[in-house]
Amino acid sequence: MADGLDGFEGRIAVVQRTRGYRKWPTAVKARIVAESFQAGVRVVDVARRHGVIAHQLSDWRRQARQGLLALPEDAVQGLEAAFVPLTLEPDPAAASEPGGSAGAIAIEIGDVVLRVPGDVPAERAAALVRALRGVA
Repeated sequence: MADGLDGFEGRIAVVQRTRGYRKWPTAVKARIVAESFQAGVRVVDVARRHGVIAHQLSDWRRQARQGLLALPEDAVQGLEAAFVPLTLEPDPAAASEPGGSAGAIAIEIGDVVLRVPGDVPAERAAALVRALRGVA
């Protein structure tokens, strides 16, 4: 082996897979999520680009929509506000009663449904929505 002809002359790389969960810094998660919210971008493409599985990125996006993951201000400046449609259905029991209530409003935020009487002032309903979203 002294002459180098009998042995292996090359490079051996030992690659170890990481085990366990990868801890992403909040700032990095926020940047990746902000990138995924841009128009015309697919979640799966952003996930691949950053080495994240698409399901994990979708979970971070849900957290951002619920206000649990704060996005950087410069990243959300180009995003437009989104509104969900509001449908009011008359309550058949209240419609048949003379002088009945003013109906009810159902507001859905994620998996939470907030039902308030129709005669609740708009400011109070808005305060309840902010409290549910954790903005208050």
